[in-house]
Amino acid sequence: MKTIFLIALLFPFAALAADYTLVIKDHRFEPAELIVPSGVKFKLVIDNQDATPEEFDSHALNREKVIGANSRITLYLGPLDAGRYPFDGELHEARGVLIVR
Repeated sequence: MKTIFLIALLFPFAALAADYTLVIKDHRFEPAELIVPSGVKFKLVIDNQDATPEEFDSHALNREKVIGANSRITLYLGPLDAGRYPFDGELHEARGVLIVR
């Protein structure tokens, strides 16, 4: 019975794909194009290495988050259909796209 409980507890995490990271540096996203798999949930870490805050904004992903200076946030996304999901930094000129294949 304990084994079944442990498997049931860990099952939701088994469907997560790898972690992906976007870095904000010099008011730009690196990489500007990030490729992720379709049909799975994944974790996106956004690491702001600038000395000023930035706002990650994506209407396509329905996400809007302020990332403080020299800090990071984590977003849980998906599963997403194949396609292109643009995002930008509302406070500076940062632009990018999540490419789902």
